[in-house]
Amino acid sequence: MSIYLELAKSVIINKKNRLISFDKSLKLVGTGRSAFVFRMKSSNKVIKVFYPDYTYNAKEEAEIYKSLQGIHYFPSIYESGPNYIVIDYIEGYTLFECMSQGRIITADHLKEIDYALSLASDVGLNPSDIHLRNIFITSHDEIKLIDVARYRQMKDCKQWCNLKKAHRQFYCKSFFFKKVPAHFLNIVAFLYKKGLIPYYRN
Repeated sequence: MSIYLELAKSVIINKKNRLISFDKSLKLVGTGRSAFVFRMKSSNKVIKVFYPDYTYNAKEEAEIYKSLQGIHYFPSIYESGPNYIVIDYIEGYTLFECMSQGRIITADHLKEIDYALSLASDVGLNPSDIHLRNIFITSHDEIKLIDVARYRQMKDCKQWCNLKKAHRQFYCKSFFFKKVPAHFLNIVAFLYKKGLIPYYRN
């Protein structure tokens, strides 16, 4: 049995998607809408274990990561199983963390993200659901993107275009605070999802 499969089986999630237990060699580093993410201690890899109702995402995301191999803006994938994938651990800060901690996001960063997304499009994907929590600026000032499960959606997703517009219209202005409280960012995200921000609807 694969060591990764054994680790995935050690992760116990109840019917309410609450984490009950996991192997002591794992460290919880992320909780998302469909999965828990654990760093394997003494390793530069993470294992993403999907909630029971979202196991179908494991196969979808694994296939998409495989199609992105060779594009350094995305993590490498090492293994996948019925409810998990194993990818690179990314050392850095999400754009959400950058904004909430006052770390500057430059126009050059956005240009590089644009380029990364264009490379994904070049291999036949349709990058979707791009938001502040799935884009990293690494400790070496490099861009990395994760959470690619929706990259094969057919709909035209405007989230990234709207983020760029907000960066240009507000964030880049001298009057705009470069350190924004996390709770304020969460409120803005909630209103955006509800379509309640004029001129910024998805």
